[in-house]
Amino acid sequence: MKEILFYFLGGFGVAIIITPFIISWLRRLKAGQEILHYVDWHATKSGTPTMGGFIFMVPMLLLAPLLISGATPLSLILLLGAFGYGILGFLDDFLKIKNKKNLGLRAYQKFIGQGGIAILVSVFYFLANPDGQIFVPFANVTFNLYWGIIPLAILVMVATTNSVNITDGVDGLAGSVSLVYLVGLSVMMTMVAGFVNMPEVETFLLIAAVTMGALLCYLIFNTNKARVFMGDTGSLYLGGLIALLSLFSMNVLFLPILGIMFVLNTASDIAQVVYFKLTKGKRIFLMAPFHHHLEKKGWAEARIVWLYCAITVIACVVCVITLL
Repeated sequence: MKEILFYFLGGFGVAIIITPFIISWLRRLKAGQEILHYVDWHATKSGTPTMGGFIFMVPMLLLAPLLISGATPLSLILLLGAFGYGILGFLDDFLKIKNKKNLGLRAYQKFIGQGGIAILVSVFYFLANPDGQIFVPFANVTFNLYWGIIPLAILVMVATTNSVNITDGVDGLAGSVSLVYLVGLSVMMTMVAGFVNMPEVETFLLIAAVTMGALLCYLIFNTNKARVFMGDTGSLYLGGLIALLSLFSMNVLFLPILGIMFVLNTASDIAQVVYFKLTKGKRIFLMAPFHHHLEKKGWAEARIVWLYCAITVIACVVCVITLL
């Protein structure tokens, strides 16, 4: 517990020191966010520095050498995968800034990048963990997928990175939900470790602790009215980290429950598009994803964040209860 607290404070401390420099650097780069025309009520946010994901990526990069050793191959694969997604997000943000419009990588380019990273990581994960072991919720038993862990890992990584990215549309939303998710996942990792052999669980917990500390600092500057946005740099990195921590700690089947608001946001977006096409112009929601529907209904951004976090907390409690 002392070590977890140390790395949590370390993540927060590094982040609080570097954040003013990162925001100043982004402003000098004129790395302002371009606001999409169909969310014109966010027009006042135009020009807010983006790529703020560096605020929680840099602390992990600096503290990783203290966490990773030759005895922690899964943790090394995990961090390389997460940073790979962060680099992909950075390329997307960089092109948006360079072109001065909210269009970076094309959808197919981003999908190829996400899929390519997922394939590489899943193959290395299978080589390090050929049993492909996962923990089954409610039954509280483990199940070996063997090579089947590869397609599952690919699906989880691509789906989660996109879900976190979609949720990053309101000040403080993606960061807050991710923070609550990581707190819940950390508790789950500790409890599941009592059922199965998980040799790197301590390192996973420390990785989560650094991220939670740095995220807490980021939220100080991202809650309404935000001084910085995480951008795709941060949302893809966070999505990759969440997916890989859940997968490598054998808690991947808990992900749709703990991450229920990520699932809801993505489902609302997909449902809206499908229904719109099938009915030739009709909509289920005033606007998708769901957080924009709530904004159209007159909800304040802070209220939306509280709702999403409260539901995520309830989901975490439900998951913990299943292991008691």
